[in-house]
Amino acid sequence: MAAGGRSVACCTAVLLAAALLLSAPTATEAYDSLDPNGNITIKWDIMQWTPDGYVAVVTMFNYQQFRHIGAPGWQLGWTWAKKEVIWSMVGAQTTEQGDCSKFKGNTPHCCKKDPTIVDLLPGTPYNMQIANCCKAGVINTFNQDPANAASSFQISVGLAGTTNKTVKVPKNFTLKTPGPGYTCGRAIVGRPTKFFTSDGRRATQALMTWNVTCTYSQFLAQKTPSCCVSLSSFYNDTIVNCPTCSCGCQNPSGSNCVNEDSPNLQSAIDGPGKWTGQPLVQCTSHMCPIRIHWHVKLNYKEYWRVKITITNFNFRMNYTQWNLVVQHPNFDNITQLFSFNYKPLTPYGGGINDTAMFWGVKFYNDLLMQAGKLGNVQSELLLRKDSQAFTFEKGWAFPRRVYFNGDNCVMPSPENYPWLPNASPLTKQPLTLPLLVFWVVLATLLAYA
Repeated sequence: MAAGGRSVACCTAVLLAAALLLSAPTATEAYDSLDPNGNITIKWDIMQWTPDGYVAVVTMFNYQQFRHIGAPGWQLGWTWAKKEVIWSMVGAQTTEQGDCSKFKGNTPHCCKKDPTIVDLLPGTPYNMQIANCCKAGVINTFNQDPANAASSFQISVGLAGTTNKTVKVPKNFTLKTPGPGYTCGRAIVGRPTKFFTSDGRRATQALMTWNVTCTYSQFLAQKTPSCCVSLSSFYNDTIVNCPTCSCGCQNPSGSNCVNEDSPNLQSAIDGPGKWTGQPLVQCTSHMCPIRIHWHVKLNYKEYWRVKITITNFNFRMNYTQWNLVVQHPNFDNITQLFSFNYKPLTPYGGGINDTAMFWGVKFYNDLLMQAGKLGNVQSELLLRKDSQAFTFEKGWAFPRRVYFNGDNCVMPSPENYPWLPNASPLTKQPLTLPLLVFWVVLATLLAYA
């Protein structure tokens, strides 16, 4: 009995350990401390039953605070649970039709077991549109543009169940933008979505609804960073550049970058990577598509001033609806902002306001042009000093973290920050001028004595 008891206890321990191992988060699980609840939620609403299936409206909501889906747009995929086909679509299309040879007469829009869906382009005929479609796959954030923070399409599914009990939810959802980065969970059947009339006096509801949650991991999206940070200040002549090879290193032949004055620039831009979105960067020591420069510009008695410049080194990309997220302890006292929009982010709660989101002013600088003379945007911040915390010592005036379009940027090492010289004046006010005049006058009198 004792041996049997030990055997059962051993098996129980093994099963418990296995359960804990399987339930533990993976190393690539998406989590961002500045946006811990950020995700893209896919809502699949069945609106009506058909003789061999149903018609559904699929909507993707971007609930991320500062990460949007830019050009060339999203690609949504899944695997059918049975032998379903897509008869027709409105507001989107599949990238491939697949083998529909067994159908005679009406041919389905797609017969693939694992279809991939893409958005339609702006300017699509109205009879092929529904609300929130046809934006080339671009989905903005609620913070920047809540009216364009969702994307929808209508899908007519055949060879599927025709009741809540016989229909099967798709499996293995994938979301690409267009590369990897998002991990989607399984579809979960939830409460049917309610739809209200414009006057709010009547509500209808979907026949069945399921939800899929997709979260982002920068590690999955790319093995190398996409941006870096450089620093400078008025009190030190040192300009701290982005760390060498922040986003990769130049090949000895220089084949992975191009100089702005190269006679082969245009042919390089039009090369094989043009249609896949592969960056073509200017040859630099950091090799990043984007550089953010933080310059501590001026110091006043009660305020201090910072200049932020974002430079695009990518010859193949115009960044529309770009955004910048910066973390600094003095952001609870931003007094004035020039030429950028601003919203505080409070990921930690408890009244901690040390994170700010910036983005361009519409029709002015919301488009960051490709590398070249026009490939930069800039703004200045005026911040009120906190008498208990403010200092220029030990790099306090520089940001703690910087994100561009949701990706964490490479920061210089703290020991390389521009340090405050011991003899440097702490303000731009000429406080020592009277004393200087006194010594000059005294020296002159002594010379003639």
